[in-house]
Amino acid sequence: MIGGSSFVLSLQESDRTKLAIVGGKGANLGELKKIGGILVPDGFCITTDAFTRALGENSTIKVLLNRLSTFGVADLDKIRGVSGEIRRIIEGVALSQDIREEITRSLSRFDEKEAFAVRSSATAEDLPTASFAGQQDTYLNVIGVEAILRHISKCWASLFTARAVLYRIQNGFDHRKVHLSVVVQRMVSPQVAGIMFTADPVTGNRKVISIDASFGLGEALVSGLVHADVYKVRDGQVIDKKIGAKKLAIYAFKDGGTKTQEIEPAKQNTQALTDGQILRLAHLGRGIEQHFGYPQDIEWCLADDRIYIVQSRPITTLFPVPEENDRENHVYISVGHQQMMTDAMKPLGLSVRQLTSAGPMAIAGGRMFVDVAARLSSPATRKAILDMAGQFDPLIKDALMTILERDDFIKLLPGDEPAKGSRVLSMAGFRTQLENDPAIAAGLVARSQASIKALQENIQSKSGSDLLDLIREDLDQLKTSLFDSQNMAAIMGAMDAAVWINDKMNEWLGEVNVADTLSQSVPNNVTSEMGLALLDVADVIRPYPAVIEYLQRAHGKDFLDELVNIAGGDEARKAVDAYLEKYGMRCAGEIDITRTRWREDPRILVPLILSNIRNFAPQASQRKFEQGRQEALKKEAELLNRLKQLPDGEQKAEETKRMISLVRNFAGYREYPKYDIVSRYFVYKQALLREAEALMLANVIHNKEDIAYLTFEELHEVVRHHALDYQVIKKRKDDYELYKKLTPPRVITSDGEIITGTYKRENLPPGAIIGLAVSSGIVEGRARVIVKMEDAVLEDGDILVTPFTDPSWTPLFLSIKGLITEVGGLMTHGAVIAREYGLPAVVAVEHAARLIKDGQRIRVNGTDGYVEILKSE
Repeated sequence: MIGGSSFVLSLQESDRTKLAIVGGKGANLGELKKIGGILVPDGFCITTDAFTRALGENSTIKVLLNRLSTFGVADLDKIRGVSGEIRRIIEGVALSQDIREEITRSLSRFDEKEAFAVRSSATAEDLPTASFAGQQDTYLNVIGVEAILRHISKCWASLFTARAVLYRIQNGFDHRKVHLSVVVQRMVSPQVAGIMFTADPVTGNRKVISIDASFGLGEALVSGLVHADVYKVRDGQVIDKKIGAKKLAIYAFKDGGTKTQEIEPAKQNTQALTDGQILRLAHLGRGIEQHFGYPQDIEWCLADDRIYIVQSRPITTLFPVPEENDRENHVYISVGHQQMMTDAMKPLGLSVRQLTSAGPMAIAGGRMFVDVAARLSSPATRKAILDMAGQFDPLIKDALMTILERDDFIKLLPGDEPAKGSRVLSMAGFRTQLENDPAIAAGLVARSQASIKALQENIQSKSGSDLLDLIREDLDQLKTSLFDSQNMAAIMGAMDAAVWINDKMNEWLGEVNVADTLSQSVPNNVTSEMGLALLDVADVIRPYPAVIEYLQRAHGKDFLDELVNIAGGDEARKAVDAYLEKYGMRCAGEIDITRTRWREDPRILVPLILSNIRNFAPQASQRKFEQGRQEALKKEAELLNRLKQLPDGEQKAEETKRMISLVRNFAGYREYPKYDIVSRYFVYKQALLREAEALMLANVIHNKEDIAYLTFEELHEVVRHHALDYQVIKKRKDDYELYKKLTPPRVITSDGEIITGTYKRENLPPGAIIGLAVSSGIVEGRARVIVKMEDAVLEDGDILVTPFTDPSWTPLFLSIKGLITEVGGLMTHGAVIAREYGLPAVVAVEHAARLIKDGQRIRVNGTDGYVEILKSE
């Protein structure tokens, strides 16, 4: 510290270890000072101690901060009022004499006419989890001690602008715990300035550096006043240049302050940096990135052909790249888009899910990916993986085709031998392996139920390492049963038969997607039965107004216990308990073992039960199922009659009837393996939480929920040795909070490049939003945009618009007449249940929940795969 000061720290003395006293910007500038060959303008930091001293002496600010901490994002007017009052107080606070003296002493090292940038540096800023870029204020070309002192107060006050307050609320930062340092740094008056990203901010490609450049100070670029040049650099070569029309520039006044002036026309469209300067800058960027260990967002300026770095922060919006130990090219496909669960998962959930996967999974950003590079490189498997991707998600297939068209990323191997690790599970052929006997599915279900019952009995007596061993053994057995030939034939044979029906009926009769109607109300679909069963629960409760009134104000996880004191409460409790006994292991995002199950918090079901009471008449479940069954039977009879009129009609009708029988006998079983998995997960989870309580009693862990941030193997080690480094838990929690905010890509390469697919369609209505048709029919209605199932308030006839659904959403499908999701494919759960319930559905509609506004009237074309936003009446 300068002269032993607690209020001023030079940039040379600042680094990442001083984050709490110099903030993110000051810490990063100090780190930049330590990198050889990097020019950083000299300066110093007014530490957070000065900020705390100045504010801590004012009791009114403390009261206002407490009030501010009670507000949410929706309280914008209150936020503006309270934050504005805080700013006025701070700007009026007189700096204490000792703080003034230390700042003045630091400035005495410079010429009194020297110009400075006075920049805010918050302790929650320029972090790997949140950049806070532009949330606090910066003042340029400030000259003179008094002006600098005045602008320090302005920087402190800018911590409480409405935008900064809202940003902290959205990112979960406590206003009372975020402090502000101020960086006072010698001004550079550049000819050119700009921003450099050491990874392409649009595609995420870590091998491409992107540089924005404009004349004058960088503020013109940051504030959006100019259309800057954009240069792309890869492997020491300028690979792309877009020269912007730079009509304005901001320059520093000689006596302080800045001015905006027009650039002479002849210079406006000239290249701001030479190619040599671009490459020098990119080289510096790679050195800075290497020092910080993460892609950087770097502010730079050029003065007299010297490049100065005036800030560097992590790029917080990049999706992480799966780690590999080789230098080979890899192509990763999102598992979450195929499973219709794209939320981030905690480490325990990821590791348990991996233990039942068909092959090795790559992990990035709290999500699972499959590396298909080897399969794409082999002629023997390339077509199969593309065909499968096309069936599940055409956008994934198109992205893979984009990669293959480049020729230089995936090399096609000679011959027809599959590459190592390139096995592909294909639908083709399962139809021929499957005996058309409904007893097969019943036998598989019985085998599963017996195994789950044995697990429930055996696990009760296990604890410690024996418990983890038992769970691991059961997971191995589960994996074996899931992928045995009979189980896969039962799952995929019906899928293959449905594809055959759609292809042949289109070829022979000109009918599109007829398998959708034939799939309605198939037997033995545990997921669709779950939705209908909740209608039966509503039937039990409907006659009891006191129970309905109680449920409308129910709160607390134990709300069911109070039902016994209400007329009809016993009957209601028994109905809910019976439902939870069969379906209570389900929840949103259920493939993550750490998620809260319905049995753990039955409140999640209350809005759905009340919605069913409101929207349906008694015995609706039987009527809905029978209606779908009759429509399927009617369609079957119609098709067979028409086929018999064709040449070779009897043979065509006979083969079609066999395929329809396969669909009817086995399409329902498609949903059962997921039920098997989550049933076991709930048994595991209950046992693991009991073990976590024992670890708490032994003072090994602080909270039983902390085991969610360990992998299964790490938890096993903790149980064995009763030792845990809590820094691991803290980092995993921070990582998870970051991952929750990221949007996972469908396809990402080992370069970090996100490849986006596109739909290639013609003859669509103007303004149509394109997706994948998965359940036939055309319907119009009110859009209900819902992100969380528990927030759903639906009226009969609404159209559900949501990022994704999984089996837990099925009860909502009863109240809607159409479905739109951002992810999904032909055989994902939302599509399967939509077909069974006869709901027109379009999935894989990118950004649907943003493009479609809640309450808009829309038309869903589930036959051709698009959505139209209709004009208000």
